Amino acid sequence: MRISILAITLLATASAATAQTTLSIPLEIGAADSVLSQTYSCGDAEAFAVQYVNSGANALAIMQIDGKDRIFVNVVSASGAKYVSGADVWWTKGDTATRENEMAEGSLQTCTVQDAPPSE
Repeated sequence: MRISILAITLLATASAATAQTTLSIPLEIGAADSVLSQTYSCGDAEAFAVQYVNSGANALAIMQIDGKDRIFVNVVSASGAKYVSGADVWWTKGDTATRENEMAEGSLQTCTVQDAPPSE
């Protein structure tokens, strides 16, 4: 089954004008692949959704930060699943996660899953 994962909105500035471009990335989703959404909360902040896409070598986490869609790419980690988008890091293990901007001191947040899937 072919699925178009996300339309990424990119802003490009050419002199004084701003143009908006949309990009669609098709990924094959086979029997061994998955798309899963989970809701997290970090302290007193409003809950937010994260969509996980696992398709072959592609492992992504998609969420909004400051009202903008962000695509995080899975990178090697010693434990859990670590995703990076620019200076932002999203690291999950079990029902907990951390979110941090590595360029902003004191930005580390501890988050928990709000809608954990039933265990089998």
